[in-house]
Amino acid sequence: MTTFYAVLQRETADEQAYMYDAPIFSRCFAGDITLEEYRRFLTCAYHHVKHTVPLIMSMGAGLPDSKEWLREASAHYIEEEIGHQEWILNDIAACGFDKESTRHSKANLPTELMVSYAYDTINRVNPIGLLGMIFVLEGTSISVADKAAEAIQNALGLPNKAFSYLRSHGALDQEHIVFFQSLVNQLAAPEEQTLVIHCARRFYHLYGDIFRSIPVAEDQANAA
Repeated sequence: MTTFYAVLQRETADEQAYMYDAPIFSRCFAGDITLEEYRRFLTCAYHHVKHTVPLIMSMGAGLPDSKEWLREASAHYIEEEIGHQEWILNDIAACGFDKESTRHSKANLPTELMVSYAYDTINRVNPIGLLGMIFVLEGTSISVADKAAEAIQNALGLPNKAFSYLRSHGALDQEHIVFFQSLVNQLAAPEEQTLVIHCARRFYHLYGDIFRSIPVAEDQANAA
């Protein structure tokens, strides 16, 4: 019997490909990445990761009594995700940048749009839609986080302490995704499954646009 998680993967394959088609991925794995680009990536990550716990809390608060099992699961996610934005700030400091400047900076447009869409989905549509975001972010971490950390470190010669966010998520999210599979496979209503697929597709595009906003060389070429 095909699980909903398998259906979710299949139905979002094109959107996942769009995200991975962002040039920064191929350049990163080829060792063609700058310190400023890594800082930009971490800055974007900070500005969406700091919303992870508030978003999951909002999802849990908005669920009906019939989804008490999902509310309990959201408490597990909150416990696992608390403080991860501070890991990112520490990585930024280990790269030689001022982490407090990042803390008080503003998110760029693609990052702000993804975060805004997440809150809008919870508050205007259905809190269950946030599972689409969790699917995209955790699945991406498993696929590329460790590999990206190794490629960036080899290219830039940064210390291990500059990769606490990437390396922890590559390993940590292996457990998370198994837990996530068990959750989404409990969604039996067709309208709920359709919603999660729709939101996952949107989040792949939004996350892909964040990655497209990172490259420095592209910015310099446009400015010229």
